[in-house]
Amino acid sequence: MTEFSRRVERISISGIREVFEAAGADAINLGLGQPDFPTPDHAKRAAIDAIESGASDAYTSNKGILALREAISAKHERDNGFAPDPGNVIATAGGSEALHIALEAHVEDGREVIYPDPGFVSYEALTLLAGGTPRPIPLREDLTMDPAAVEEAITDDTAAFVVNSPANPTGAVQSVADMREFARIADEHDVLCLSDEVYERLVFEGEHQSPMRYAETDNVVVVNACSKAYSMTGWRLGWVTASERRIERMLRVHQYAQACASAPAQFAAEAALSGPQGVVGEMVAAFEERRDVLLDGLEDMGLRTPTPRGAFYAMPEVPDGWVEAVIDRGVIVVPGEAFGEHGAGYARISYAAGVETLQEALDAMREATAAVR
Repeated sequence: MTEFSRRVERISISGIREVFEAAGADAINLGLGQPDFPTPDHAKRAAIDAIESGASDAYTSNKGILALREAISAKHERDNGFAPDPGNVIATAGGSEALHIALEAHVEDGREVIYPDPGFVSYEALTLLAGGTPRPIPLREDLTMDPAAVEEAITDDTAAFVVNSPANPTGAVQSVADMREFARIADEHDVLCLSDEVYERLVFEGEHQSPMRYAETDNVVVVNACSKAYSMTGWRLGWVTASERRIERMLRVHQYAQACASAPAQFAAEAALSGPQGVVGEMVAAFEERRDVLLDGLEDMGLRTPTPRGAFYAMPEVPDGWVEAVIDRGVIVVPGEAFGEHGAGYARISYAAGVETLQEALDAMREATAAVR
C-alpha cells in the first residue's frame, strides 16, 4: 500500500519558500517576490465596507461577483486590447490557483507542458500534479524565451506551453514580436498557450502585449492577479480568462477546490482595478530606481546581469559558493537552481526593498564576492 500519492511524492517544497522560512529575523530578505508597498487605501476601504455591510458574508458565484468580473474585462480592454465577456472570467485564490485549474483542465496523464527554465517554480510542480510531463526549455542569453525553441520542442504529446512576461525569476520582458509568434504557434499547432501575466503592469522598458490579443483561435488562456500590481499578495485574488468552453472546464476544478475566491478580497480587487491607477505608476518608478541601484552595484562587482526590463527581480551570474556566502552575511537571495536546471550558476535577487536596504545588502554581496573569488 502506498502511503502518499505518487504525484505528491514527485514534487518538493519550493526552494523560494525554504529560503524564506529559514531567514532569521534580522536578515535582509531579498528572496521573496512581494512588493513592500501597502495595498491602496481605496481597495482596503472597499473590503471593509463589504464586511461591515454584510455584503461579503456569503458565498459568491463560483466565478466571482459580477462587478469584479466586469472590472477585469474593462481592465483587459483598457490595457491589453481585448475585452473578455465577464462570463468568461473566473476569480481565483491568487494567480497560483488560476495556474493550477488551467493545467488541471487541459493536461492529460503523460502529456507534455513546455515552460521556461529558469522559470517560476510552480510550472513544473503543477504540471506534475496534473499528471503531465514537464518539458523545460533553456532561455536565450538575455533570459527571454525563444518562440523558435518552443516550436521546436512541440511534439504530438504536447498539451501546452507557458509564457511568462514580465518573468519570474528573470525580470525579462518578451517583445511584441515574440508574443505574436507565441499566438501563431498556439494557433498553427493547436496547443494551449498559457500566458502568465501577473507582472504585466511592472514594465520599465519595452511593452507588455498579451498573446491573446493576436490569437485567431481560442488556444490562449490568460492568468493574472492583483498581487504584484496593487501590492495585494496576502489578499490572494487572481483570475483566469479564456473562451467559454475552456472556462467551463476550469470551473469544474475551481468549484470543488475553492468554491469561490474570498469575498472581501473580491470587493477589494474590484476597487483596485476600477479605481485610481496612479499608485501603480508610483510603484513602477520606485522599482526602476531600485533596479538601477542594484545593477550598478552588481556591475561594480563584475557580476554579469542581463538587464531586467520588468517585474522586480535581477538574476546575475554568480561564482560557486556566492549564494551561501551572501546568506552567511545576513542577506537572503535564492539560488538559481531553485528555478530549474538551467538556473544553476545564477541567483535571483528581489529588489522589492528600499534603496538604503539594497545598499546595505550590496555591501554584504561585495564581501561575499571577494571571499569566493
